Amino acid sequence: MADEAYDHDRARAALERGEVMPLRAILDRVERDYPGKVVEVELEREHERWIYEIKVLQSGGALRKLEVDGRDGTVLGVKGRDRKREGSEGGKR
Repeated sequence: MADEAYDHDRARAALERGEVMPLRAILDRVERDYPGKVVEVELEREHERWIYEIKVLQSGGALRKLEVDGRDGTVLGVKGRDRKREGSEGGKR
């Protein structure tokens, strides 16, 4: 619990200093371009840059992990897999 409180405090301080966009603004952008249910959000400091790591469960079972620049909301990368597609491909081989 102490680590979570510390992380929350770091995120709040970064927001107050204007180093990151509010989470709601980030999620609005993500939900528009990657519809689905947000299942996890983390804010991490990587190489002097704040990165939101957001996991989205999309319809059909696809799970996407997005890395989003905390300062301007730019999607830096998308990883993920489509479980439905993987299962059907495995049965065809």
